[in-house]
Amino acid sequence: MTGPDPRTTWPDVLTTLLAGEDLDAHRAGWAMDEIMSGNATAVQVAGFLVALRSKGETIDELRAVADTMLAHAHRIEVPGDCMDIVGTGGDRANTVNISTMAAMVVAAAGVTIVKHGNRAASSKSGTADCLEALGIDLSVGPERVAEVAQRAGITFCFAQLFHPSMRHAAVPRAELGIPTLFNVLGPLTNPAQPRYAAVGVARADMAPLVAGVFAARGKRTAVFRGDDGLDEVTVSTTSRVWWASGEAGDSVREFVVDPERLGVSPAPLLSLRGGDGRHNAGVVLDVFGGATGPIRDAVVLNAAVALAVASGDPVTDQDEFTAALERGMVRAAEAIDSGAASATLARWRDVSTQAASR
Repeated sequence: MTGPDPRTTWPDVLTTLLAGEDLDAHRAGWAMDEIMSGNATAVQVAGFLVALRSKGETIDELRAVADTMLAHAHRIEVPGDCMDIVGTGGDRANTVNISTMAAMVVAAAGVTIVKHGNRAASSKSGTADCLEALGIDLSVGPERVAEVAQRAGITFCFAQLFHPSMRHAAVPRAELGIPTLFNVLGPLTNPAQPRYAAVGVARADMAPLVAGVFAARGKRTAVFRGDDGLDEVTVSTTSRVWWASGEAGDSVREFVVDPERLGVSPAPLLSLRGGDGRHNAGVVLDVFGGATGPIRDAVVLNAAVALAVASGDPVTDQDEFTAALERGMVRAAEAIDSGAASATLARWRDVSTQAASR
């Protein structure tokens, strides 16, 4: 965490940003520490977010802010390799909870999932809303979340429980009503800091920056965005993927997911439209119960990207990436068709209820 520094002030930070100049890691971290500590006024928070957005964020600024947010969080440790699968939201497409379903499918395929998320902000159903409707107990405290992961193979870090300091930014964020840096911090501030991540980012300018932060941290990660603006791998057209290999000093590579090349029939974005938490929970049960169509296709594609990441297989060019996706699609489909995804959901429901009651 960045400590107090009398040489850094809000006028200094804001003047730098308004001049179109980038902040160094120290000043970016200082500003976030002031916000997380409750020392910044609502005007200062709003000014920082708007000035940063107007100037355009950098990888170093994003990483410094995320690292400072983590320093204020309740951290946990989950033994072994684990993974986060999450979309940052903000695409205003109101789709079903694709990343939530993909996370359960990947867990059913044998990868431990530590999912980080919150309630809906710009959609009708966020991860927490859907999980709650499915019977997952969201009151599991930070001290037992890792235990749930070990027993169920999947767990959920409810952001409001793990990042209480974010309350200091809640009012200015809500009143601004525009996407800011804070909208993409979730995947970068998972309290368990998993080794792997599969992250959907709706903002085209932010997706490669998020991938750059994961690369700088040495995390094997796929950051993706549908070319229709979806914060998921879409079925309506192609998607872009920014791939961080997890190797120190390696650059981020860009690949394409083409559903047709993978044998998936294109479908309009409207075919993925969802509703509130209860509606989307029903869709989860339908897909895991054998329903076919665009939603299942989207879940399989997104799970396949995550499985490609967690496989550890070398991916250095488009052909290797496509081959890894094809293998992942087979595993994802098997996890659904065998009943393993349904069993994973049932086990998670039982374990979370038991953990919350103790």
